[in-house]
Order: sequence, then structure tokens, then C-alpha cells
Amino acid sequence: MSLKSFKPYTKSTRGTIIVDRSALWKGKPYKPLTNNNKSSRGRNNLGRITSRNTGGGHKQKYRNIDFYRKKIDMIAEVERIEYDPNRSCHIMLVKFVDGEKYYYLAPQGIKIGDKIQNGNDIEIKTGNCMPLQSIPVGINIHNVEIQPGGGGKIARSAGSSVTISGLDGNYSLIKLSSGEVRKIDSRSLATIGILSNPDQKNIKIGKAGRSRWLGRRPHTRGVVKNPVDHPHGGGEGKSAGGRHPVSPTGQSAKGLKTRDNKRTDKYIIKRRNKRKDTK
Repeated sequence: MSLKSFKPYTKSTRGTIIVDRSALWKGKPYKPLTNNNKSSRGRNNLGRITSRNTGGGHKQKYRNIDFYRKKIDMIAEVERIEYDPNRSCHIMLVKFVDGEKYYYLAPQGIKIGDKIQNGNDIEIKTGNCMPLQSIPVGINIHNVEIQPGGGGKIARSAGSSVTISGLDGNYSLIKLSSGEVRKIDSRSLATIGILSNPDQKNIKIGKAGRSRWLGRRPHTRGVVKNPVDHPHGGGEGKSAGGRHPVSPTGQSAKGLKTRDNKRTDKYIIKRRNKRKDTK
């Protein structure tokens, strides 16, 4: 996929950069594998806002992606590659020899008509899914299970992948893009290849209206709100907030560590790289 820019006929087209989707399927999604995607507008079951600046947007159908890849030792053919509004990477519709169809995440380089397979003793080929113990060290993989049979959880966004850096008994050492090295059971499944649509990160929205199409509502700074609405609100005239940056609920926004899962700490061999200060 390549990026697409426009001549500056208007102020919005001057800065707009999008991904060219001319090679993708142009019809409707496969109906038996879709559900209604009812928007909650950022609210929970009690009606309280849990995700701010969310709501509206274009009506979408949710595509049911098979992250488990449990249909093993049977060849499937890629019927089409589609755009999915619910995720950043593209998806592919595959048809097995028994007639069943599934949606899978589409890796880079996959083409219509390619044959893929799930199983143990199969070829190391892009799109094939197999246990970590069957994959050589250094191969790029995606849609990796954390626990066997739990479905893919790691490396599911556009252009993402992880690599196997070594073995430790019954565990495989997985190096994530953040620099973290984690132990995962070698029986867990993973798919060969790097996920599609790596140019997603280079998109430029171009205008405020397009953000609304995507369900993103305007963001208001805390310092211009009232004290009842935000800890930084209030004050006489233009003020700087009077304290270190915090969220509307008062949680520090300057590097507060929120990870607290001691049960899985033993599986982390190396912590992720510290973010470099760009200032």
C-alpha cells in the first residue's frame, strides 16, 4: 500500500494524506461474519463516561476476526483482502476446502489466491499459523497467544510484529517492539509475517470533520474548565493550572507507573526501553 496526497484545492486537502486502498475489496463485508457495532459513546453500563472525547462517527459493522486459528491441518485460500474500520491493519477473508470462511488479520505480502494453513508440521510461510516451538529464532511473527488456546493477544495492529529471540525450557523468549523480552509458553500459537498497512502511522487527518467521522470528539484543555470539572480549572484570568499535570480524576500524567500485575512479573525477562526525552 502507498500513501495518497491531494492537490491543495481546499485548506483541508492541502494537508490530507491517506492510505491508497485501490487494491482492496470494494464491496460489502461477508455478512455471516459481521455484527452490529452499537456505539456506547464512551459510557459504561451505568451511563458514566469512562472514555472521554468519544462519540458519534460513521455507522460501522463489526467484523468477527478469528484470533484462535483452531481449524488445523486444512488448507485455506485467500479470497479477498478488505479494509476494516475497527482496526488499523487490513483483514483477509479465507475459505477452507470444506467451504467454511473466516476473517484473519492480513500480513504484508499476502495476495488473493495464496494458500495458508494452521498446524504443527507445516511450511514456514507468511500467513501460516503454528506453535512457537515450531518457529525458528529470528522470524517475524504476529497475533501471538500469551497462553495456549487463549487466542492471539500480542502484535495485532498495523505494521506490528515480534521476534523469537531464544528458548528457555518450555518457554520461548519473545522480543516486543518496545524492547521488552517476555517468556511465553512454547505451545502458544503465532502467525508468520509482519502485519499489513505499515503506512497507517503516516496518515494526516487534514480537517476536524474527518475526526468526527472516526468517532473522535473535540478535546478541551483542563486549564480552561471550571474547578468542578477538572483539577486544573478555575483561577483568575489565564492560569497555568497551579500543579503538575493530572487527569480529570487527579491521576498524575508525568510517568506514573500504573502496571501492577505481580503474578506475571516473573515472565518478563527485560523491561521495555525507557522513552527518550525529545525536549
